[in-house]
Amino acid sequence: MAGLFLHAQGARGLVADPHAAATAQFTALGFTHPHHFAFPGWHGLHVPYILGGPDTLLVDGPDMVAVAGTLAFDGQLGQDALRALLTAFEPPRLDWSRLAGQFAVLIRKRGRNFLFTDWFGAFQLFHDEDGQVFSTSLLAALDVQQRVRFSPQGLYEYAFNVTPIGDDTVFEGLRTLEPDRIVELLPDGIRYHPVTRTLPGIDPARALPDRIASARTRLHAVVAPHVAAFDRINSPLSGGLDSRLLLAALREAGARPDLYVYGPPGSEDVAVAQAIGRAEGVPVAWINKADTHIAPDAFADHVAREFHVWDGLPNYGNIFDGGGNTAAAHARHANGALAASGGCGEIFRDFFYLPDRAMTADAVAATFFARFLATDATARFDPHAFLDRIAAKIASAIAMPRHARIPRDRIEHIYPAVRCRALFGREISTEARFGAYLMPFLDHGVVADAMTLPLALKRAGRFEAQLIAAIDPGLAAHPSAYGHDFSGPPSTRHRFSEWQSRIRPPWLRRQSYALRRRLAAQGDEHGGLLAPEYMHRVIDPDFPVMRRWFEMDRVADSGLWRRLACLEYLGQWLGSRLAE
Repeated sequence: MAGLFLHAQGARGLVADPHAAATAQFTALGFTHPHHFAFPGWHGLHVPYILGGPDTLLVDGPDMVAVAGTLAFDGQLGQDALRALLTAFEPPRLDWSRLAGQFAVLIRKRGRNFLFTDWFGAFQLFHDEDGQVFSTSLLAALDVQQRVRFSPQGLYEYAFNVTPIGDDTVFEGLRTLEPDRIVELLPDGIRYHPVTRTLPGIDPARALPDRIASARTRLHAVVAPHVAAFDRINSPLSGGLDSRLLLAALREAGARPDLYVYGPPGSEDVAVAQAIGRAEGVPVAWINKADTHIAPDAFADHVAREFHVWDGLPNYGNIFDGGGNTAAAHARHANGALAASGGCGEIFRDFFYLPDRAMTADAVAATFFARFLATDATARFDPHAFLDRIAAKIASAIAMPRHARIPRDRIEHIYPAVRCRALFGREISTEARFGAYLMPFLDHGVVADAMTLPLALKRAGRFEAQLIAAIDPGLAAHPSAYGHDFSGPPSTRHRFSEWQSRIRPPWLRRQSYALRRRLAAQGDEHGGLLAPEYMHRVIDPDFPVMRRWFEMDRVADSGLWRRLACLEYLGQWLGSRLAE
């Protein structure tokens, strides 16, 4: 991500020397060559990408731009982008039509200092309630606090739904910077400047060729500057739509990226990707991230490293694998290469599979975030309050009154503003510490265009397939994991699969996880070395921290168990600083 850390001088409730503590923590995360700076009331540091990439720091006399993440401005990256941004910035106003990427930025200009994030607030900038600490690293933000306390809401959201949503974290009083605020750092505190950000609604009258041309132009505008800036790009390929569209966009911009596919033996993604590679005459590296081995005696030291590599709390809690995720990330960014991702491609598709009618935020929350059995938790868990808080965050994120019925087209905004911000935001924020990371489908201009699509075009990937075919007909003609190629209409199998989800009423979908749990133990594809001969070397098997919140003996879901183990490890690392 590169990285940023700032703390107010004389801040209350922090360790004696927060700057030294943060410097040590960023070093433990793998960063080198910190740039230290100070201005009235504040001390800070900036670190560059671990494995190299475009410049993320510009110092011009008393003025400065420091970036964590990947930022493009006026179609430029690196020093040119930083200098153009510094010249154009008139605090606190931003011209979002000139900005692209996911990032956190500190700008010092004419003696004033400002912090802001990307359009969706996807890149995580952690801060305390009083605005005394701002950090792109969760562990650094925690390490400078004298005392911290788990947040019940954030803790349960992470455990049950992989990541907290909105501005919440798993800790009370520690939040991520909201996308609708710019922070001004004053000598005696902070001032928030509001930012209005809205997405368009569905445009039913627009002709399909115009939609295709517009989406293609938007995507090219985001991808092309990155292609021009990098000699080497690593890009995934699978059996689905999103990686195919990403590859088409990269090739149209002139790139010939190195391709890879992740998956176990027998994976359909692996079979499809390698078949495409053979047909196109390009190699597709197959990487089985689970094919890593480590001796139990070495596991404790290994997990300690993984804990810091992934900033303490990665999505899915996977600090317990054999190192496959870390090795893959290093390979993606080796020698300063750009890693591209097809994440958030479902902006072009019907992600929610909901009926075509208005619904309340409560109904949406109960349909998509009720992935729990209340009996897995202790009496501290209130399922009704839990879902009510999620519904409130959903309504706030899309600027709807709390109890209003949300028009169906506005429900589509929940995917980028809530789901992508939380899940992919954490991915971006940890991945981008290694090097530059391109996730073009979360660019605000690309998203805004996608939000104008009628549902009929989104279903079964109709529009996305036609967009691929328009950009790269040869690539579209290869088979996919859906049972059809992307040069024609979706198969009956694909359409039937989506229809099965749409016809299930929300009340039934709300109960689907609980029903599956009653039938059998559950798991996920993220695995890990979770057997006792490994895990008993790194955490107390009695889970003394998490037992305050969960009935550990009842948890019959290996994915949930792994996330709780990660939280247990985090609590163990905090030690006496973790308050009841």
